[in-house]
Amino acid sequence: MRFRDSSTRRRRAVSTVAGGLVLGALLSGVGVATGASPDVVPSARAEPAAAPAPDAAQPATPEVPVDPRPTCASSVAALSPRDRLAQRLMVGVDAADPAGAAAIVRQNHVGGIFLGGSATALLQNKKLDAVQAAANLPVAVAVDEEGGRVQRIDALDGGLPSARAMAKKTPEQVRALASQRGKQLLARGVTWDLAPSVDVSDQPANAVIGDRSFSNDPAVVTTYARAFEEGLHEAGVHGVLKHFPGHGHSSGDSHEGRVSTPPLAQLRASDLKPYADLLGPLGPQRVSVMVGHLDVPGLTDALPSSLTPATYRLLRGDYGFDGLVMTDDLGAMKAVSATLALPQATLAALQAGADMALWSNVEPVAPILNTLEVALTDGRIPAADNDRAVERVLAAKGLCRRT
Repeated sequence: MRFRDSSTRRRRAVSTVAGGLVLGALLSGVGVATGASPDVVPSARAEPAAAPAPDAAQPATPEVPVDPRPTCASSVAALSPRDRLAQRLMVGVDAADPAGAAAIVRQNHVGGIFLGGSATALLQNKKLDAVQAAANLPVAVAVDEEGGRVQRIDALDGGLPSARAMAKKTPEQVRALASQRGKQLLARGVTWDLAPSVDVSDQPANAVIGDRSFSNDPAVVTTYARAFEEGLHEAGVHGVLKHFPGHGHSSGDSHEGRVSTPPLAQLRASDLKPYADLLGPLGPQRVSVMVGHLDVPGLTDALPSSLTPATYRLLRGDYGFDGLVMTDDLGAMKAVSATLALPQATLAALQAGADMALWSNVEPVAPILNTLEVALTDGRIPAADNDRAVERVLAAKGLCRRT
């Protein structure tokens, strides 16, 4: 994803929807059905049970919490085919145009919006409340808030150190920093942070990954990425690990064109280790994964990793991840946009196995939905696969429980 430094902010216009706000929005008017137990008629020979002696009192049976949310399958079934597809889109909006962002959500019922660039109007004065009010379902509101060169609310709430700088602190300090940042994001209406980067890299600080990486040591990356994600989770913000299967040793910048990585076998020994160590403990409904636009020998062929089915099979199969998987930016990164228009790139990503397609630029959504709707109708997007992906999107937003 494109980043900005202290002098240049990149233009990008694209949760767990957290806490009581989300459940209130989702569950208002939803009751829990109960049924009366049938009358029990005691036998005529039954004697009243003797009360246990005080020293023989049995411990109380602990109550099992009841999740009041609907099942994800029933939530998906309640949506029209077009709205199911719309939930799989995280679209760019102009953070300087709150009314325009609300209109995009109202007209298209998208699952998420992404705020890029340096504008902050949408992040002030509860403007994102109007965006949520325009949604048929609570919408994921996402930013890149990694720290260092890649942050969005520094002008409002102060700066956050880069990942490489944070790795000089203790994991407990990083968890506290991320928790504070998550609370600041949530207070402004942001519910997803497309962070932390789990790229393993020794690139120079200002390279495409560079100081966005905690370390070139996979174990250090794992430790600090876990601490950062734990802080976000504590604050009620949904984290997204990136850029699978590993951008840290790439040959260039996928914002500018196609880039290659070391072969898959080499990635397994280094770049992929943080995913192996983090995905199981964190769990599929707690964290999501972003797939980068990378050419990986032994994995990809004609298309980059974000558009290659083998990438998603690798993540689902070898690394056992059943949570939400999203693409990197399909609209403003030339590794994809130089050869595929956004509707075709979005379709290719969903067909390959992405649950959610992301783009940062402000584009008309209806033509893209039209393309996807035709593909769903003619079977190029299988209906069962589509429903499963929508379940993952809704679960990542905290709107339902997967069974």
